[in-house]
Amino acid sequence: MSERDEVEPGKSWEFDEEVAGVFDDMLERSIPQYEVMREAVTDLAVRFLVEANPPDRRGRVVDLGASRGEALAPLVDMYRRAVEYHAVEVAPSMLDALRRRWPDEVVIIHDLDLREGYPALRGNADVTLAILTIQFTPIEHRLRILRDVWDHTREGGGFIFVEKVLGATARIDDLFKRTYYDLKGKNGYSPQQIERKRLSLEGVLVPVTAHMNEELLRIAGFSEVDCFWRWGPFAGWIAIK
Repeated sequence: MSERDEVEPGKSWEFDEEVAGVFDDMLERSIPQYEVMREAVTDLAVRFLVEANPPDRRGRVVDLGASRGEALAPLVDMYRRAVEYHAVEVAPSMLDALRRRWPDEVVIIHDLDLREGYPALRGNADVTLAILTIQFTPIEHRLRILRDVWDHTREGGGFIFVEKVLGATARIDDLFKRTYYDLKGKNGYSPQQIERKRLSLEGVLVPVTAHMNEELLRIAGFSEVDCFWRWGPFAGWIAIK
C-alpha cells in the first residue's frame, strides 16, 4: 500500500524510489475525480478485450508508462491469463514495483524509453493505455509515439489516452490552474508543497491543449476520436482504429 505523499521534490522532478513509495496517494490527492477516471478507463478497456474477441483468442493490452500498475491491475484481477498484458516503463523504481507486484510473469514488463522505440509484441494490441504518460515525453516525440500505437493496434482496437492539458485560452488556463490548486489544497497539500511541485515539474511535464492532442491522434491515423472524461486541466480520450 502506498504511503502518504510528503515528498519534497528537487529542482527537477524525478520518478525515484521516494515518489514510487507514495505514488498512489499522490495521484488520488492530485487528480480530480481520480477513481471516476480509473473506473472509466477499465470499463472502456474491457469492451475491447472481451466483447471484440472470440472465446478462443487471447486479448492483448499494452500499458505505456505503467508506473506501479494501477491501470492494469483490475484487468489482471478480472481475466488473469485470458489476456496478454504488456507493461512499459522506464523509471527503475517503477520497474521494481511492477516486478514485485507480478513476480509470476503474468504481466510482460518492458524496460523501455518510448523516445527510443516501441515494445516488441507477438501481435497487435486490442487496447493500449497511456494514462498520464505522454505528457512526460518531449513534444517532438509525441506524434511518432502515437503513430506507433496506431501501427500496433488491431483493426477496430482502441487507444485510451489521459493527459493533463492546457486551457484553450490563457484566461481559461489560469482559471483551470487556480481551481485545480484549490482542490489540491483541500486534499491536504500546503501552498508551499503545491508551489515546489509545480516548479519541479516545469519542463518535465509539458501539457498541450485538448485540441492539439485530438489533432495528434487524428494525424497518427485514428479516425474515431472522442473525449470520455474531462475535469478542467485533465482529459481522457478514446480513439478507435
